[in-house]
Amino acid sequence: MKQSALALAVLAALSLSAPVLAQSNVQVYGLIDAGAEFVNHAGEDGGNAVRVISGGKNTSRWGFRGSEDLGGGLKAVFNLEGGILLDTGASDGAIFKRQAYVGLENDLGRIVIGRSFTTVYELVIKFDPLGFAPNYSWATGGSATRPSRYGMTTQFDNLIKYTGRTGGFTYGATVGLGERSGSSREGRKLALGGSWFGDGLGVMASWERIDGTPIEGVATNRLDETTAYHVAVDYRSGPWRYTAGKRGYKLAQGRTNLADLRGDTYWGGITRTIDAVTLTGAVYHINTKNLPASVDADPTMFVVRAMLALSKRTDLYLSLAHAKADNGQLIGLSRDDPGFGSTQSGITAGMQHRF
Repeated sequence: MKQSALALAVLAALSLSAPVLAQSNVQVYGLIDAGAEFVNHAGEDGGNAVRVISGGKNTSRWGFRGSEDLGGGLKAVFNLEGGILLDTGASDGAIFKRQAYVGLENDLGRIVIGRSFTTVYELVIKFDPLGFAPNYSWATGGSATRPSRYGMTTQFDNLIKYTGRTGGFTYGATVGLGERSGSSREGRKLALGGSWFGDGLGVMASWERIDGTPIEGVATNRLDETTAYHVAVDYRSGPWRYTAGKRGYKLAQGRTNLADLRGDTYWGGITRTIDAVTLTGAVYHINTKNLPASVDADPTMFVVRAMLALSKRTDLYLSLAHAKADNGQLIGLSRDDPGFGSTQSGITAGMQHRF
């Protein structure tokens, strides 16, 4: 009798929850990307290196995302996403370092709270000819070899982000709260921008500001303040794609005895698709400023990539790149790994699968 009663209770609970479950969905997804790279000037001895890398084309990641229909066109949304270092199997930082947010969405747009990519990042990557390749792209930041990458901030902690879409327009704003007692400015991060796509043409503009925290030993109220703006254009016609962009970077130093740091990054690329093969050529250049002529590197990187689509979810790719710097300054191809020469060349063969 007790078993029958328990069975009836379970069936009743399932029947009551079924309509709610029917309105919710959760997706497990990921991107797995690994390759083998040969690169010169890879160590202080100036030697070559052959290594397995994670994310030769895009950063490897996994996550959960979902939504629930709340009625009246309103949805609850969430996303938990972490990075994977495929060469070791380790987590790339905290388990959900890439994204961890919850929010609401309707016809007026989406607003989320937590940690996520910024408005600027989500706009800029659409105008990178290499699609945010961690190794051979400087669209979000330059070489790890230089004292500064002259880059943008890809993610904010403690953020509130709004994204809206109207026709071909996408626009939004992000604030990362500094969470400092007595000051709403210290540690605050702001990002905003918009893009438009129509008839094969795309244009974008964005801006961000990162306010620092009080500097130890500096009695004034001056803070480090980093700003970056982007403008870009993208045009597609049949199998051809043409892309160009610029970032203006400035670090206004809080210490009065230090010169401000400035640099303008330019990039351009051409892509041609032939059946299952996609060919891309791109160039990235950073015009470093406010530096003595003897250390003014003005680095440039040239990249060529061929990609073969084996299916809608699986690609093979082969990338070649060469970077150089002026005045004997050190340079590297990667935003993560430094180089140890005034030039560096590399070749990567890899595979990417999305699920």
